[in-house]
Amino acid sequence: MHDHGQPHGPLAGFTVGVTAARRADELGALLRRRGAAVLHAPALRIVPLADDTELLAATKEIIDRVPDVVVATTAIGFRGWVEAADGWGVGEALLDRLRGVELLARGPKVKGAIRAAGLTEEWSPASESMAEVLDRLLEEGVAGRRIALQLHGEPLPGFVESLRAGGAEVVLVPVYRWMPPEDIGPLDRLLDQVLGRALDAVTFTSAPAAASLLSRAESQGKLAELVRVLDHQVLAACVGPVTALPLQAAGVNTVQPERFRLGPLVQLLGAELPARARALPVAGRRVEIRGHAVLVDDELRPVPPAGMALLRALSERPGWVVSRAELLRALPGSGRDEHAVETAMARLRTALGAPKLVQTVVKRGYRLALDPAADAKYDASA
Repeated sequence: MHDHGQPHGPLAGFTVGVTAARRADELGALLRRRGAAVLHAPALRIVPLADDTELLAATKEIIDRVPDVVVATTAIGFRGWVEAADGWGVGEALLDRLRGVELLARGPKVKGAIRAAGLTEEWSPASESMAEVLDRLLEEGVAGRRIALQLHGEPLPGFVESLRAGGAEVVLVPVYRWMPPEDIGPLDRLLDQVLGRALDAVTFTSAPAAASLLSRAESQGKLAELVRVLDHQVLAACVGPVTALPLQAAGVNTVQPERFRLGPLVQLLGAELPARARALPVAGRRVEIRGHAVLVDDELRPVPPAGMALLRALSERPGWVVSRAELLRALPGSGRDEHAVETAMARLRTALGAPKLVQTVVKRGYRLALDPAADAKYDASA
């Protein structure tokens, strides 16, 4: 985090969860560069190709019974498939079969991978869209045809169903399959942090990662609570609409950038999270309450969790007196007495660096010293 008085990024004071397995370091670096604290908990792991018995079985099936059409969806997936086949000693046999089929490439990168393997694609859509690939296949007619589809990590919703409904036999080639993480501990910690509202947002870069978090919550009887928190308090940010499907099906509203890339995802968070933060005019200062820090006149002041809990409780009724008993209920952890409120309040005032922001009202409690003009506005709306 930046030193006091230094310029801070748009995500300073916010904590963002990252569920990605692939490219998590890149996403984490982009978030930290904009000031966020990052909690990484991979919701998945990728099965190494050389160990993948399902991919080996699909490869042998294609060598034994050559399909009419092969659809290559990703360059990294296609290359990985050919390399894995080489490792199993069937690389030449696979390439030999692929030379005789109608080979469709989803985009220019895949086209490059196909040509690097010494093959030539029959066709590639200008749009890189699987919808265009599907339209072409259905226009050609798929009844009675055997179509192999190289998947990359996750099935393509509707694509396989449409081909089968048209009478095709579809062979799935599951390159880079997702499995639950070997160590589930980080994911459980992320789940607890979401439920405890200690995170401001969670990012998802694949549908299986979203599904994995939901199913983990369900196995612990926490699904309904997770859906409620993600829908109302902790922002669920997805890289694109396919990634968002499992969350939306569970009833969670999500946000996603117009361009489905990591950079735009981080830019979106940099706009959304500050816009959701509470900003109030207090004792002649502008106070913006973020996840684990407060901006006081644009100066970032980190605040401990107990202090943030008190500040949030006070900000829900700005200018009004909140009793010690109510503030005690807002503190994390139970079994405390009202002395804990005084201790946390002293630390909060120190952290804010401006003791007059929170006033003590003798024998009644505490209040945010809302500016008089703002007081009238809040009275009118109360």
